[in-house]
Amino acid sequence: MIFVVRERVTIKNENGLHLRPAGKLVTVANKCSSHVMMTCGEHTMNCKSLMSLLAFPVCPGDEVTVECYGEDEVQALERVVTFLKAL
Repeated sequence: MIFVVRERVTIKNENGLHLRPAGKLVTVANKCSSHVMMTCGEHTMNCKSLMSLLAFPVCPGDEVTVECYGEDEVQALERVVTFLKAL
């Protein structure tokens, strides 16, 4: 059975999730062994892939849902959510 932890975050960066913060998010996510996914609207992105994050726009004020599953899912969720809130 797979357990998933998730949390919603509002993107407050005035430029949204553009190249530089997306690259930093990939670095944060890749430090975790869990799968880290982010959903914005109907689009789901792999937070460990820069191309996946840049394929769909994440704009200022958008609410995203971060989902993690794997052996360090709670720590992964905490790291990614903390990063996104600090943007």
